[in-house]
Amino acid sequence: MPLTPPILSLVGRSNTGKTTLMEKLIAELGRRGYRVGTIKHDVHGFELDHPGKDTWRHARAGARAVAISSPGKVALIQLVDHERSIDEVTALMDCVDLVMTEGYKRADKPKIEVTNAESGGELICGPHDRLLAVAAENPALVFAKMGVPPWSADVPAPAPLSVPVFHRDDAVALCDFIEESLLRSATAKRGRDGGPAKGLSLGGGGPQ
Repeated sequence: MPLTPPILSLVGRSNTGKTTLMEKLIAELGRRGYRVGTIKHDVHGFELDHPGKDTWRHARAGARAVAISSPGKVALIQLVDHERSIDEVTALMDCVDLVMTEGYKRADKPKIEVTNAESGGELICGPHDRLLAVAAENPALVFAKMGVPPWSADVPAPAPLSVPVFHRDDAVALCDFIEESLLRSATAKRGRDGGPAKGLSLGGGGPQ
């Protein structure tokens, strides 16, 4: 039975640089041989199709699901009667080693919180939000907000901040952390199970 791709969420306030960081992490993990899928959470609804295109006309005529397939890619647009969970959307991705989401801060998934200077170091994740790390534009602000000394941004901070804080632009260090904390043990597991050489399993691990 194929292993379900694990999930890692990038969360944070608006305009903190989540999408830019996501791009950097995707590219760096790709260089390391990992296949990454992404999910963007949109609470307002969205449109992907283009007026006048054949698939748009199919949907306009009443099709509840419209797929388009080519030798290099496939896409599916489907009407739903309720919002699908991260796990339900992830189940559609059978060709990736890791699924990264942008948003879903209320979901029970491991998270990296992204902050900028304007946030003043204030975090939206609490102690029960499965926060793995913080990616901060100014790590010193995060430490100051938590009342701890300005420790090095690439090592775990002392209590009460029990997760490491990285510079937001240091995708290499963040991917080292993701790989060391989440990927390597699952690489061995997938190898034992006959799956791809690269992969990860969060398995509920990491700081809670």
